[in-house]
Amino acid sequence: MFAAARAAAENVHGYVRNLPDGGVEALVEGDDESVDRMELALRRGPASAQVDTFEVEVIAPSRRVTGFETR
Repeated sequence: MFAAARAAAENVHGYVRNLPDGGVEALVEGDDESVDRMELALRRGPASAQVDTFEVEVIAPSRRVTGFETR
């Protein structure tokens, strides 16, 4: 819910999902500044979260992703 709320606030598109190993994967598309703010929010996480590591892979936007979903 945290990621979806931030995505709505930043008007970015993509998804977030929990991984079996306890990690979280997110794909975020939007203008550079909004994506940067979304990345900062995910790096911190919600108040109850503990973010130990964070990896970023920059890929070309697909422009096919619309909305933001929790998978």
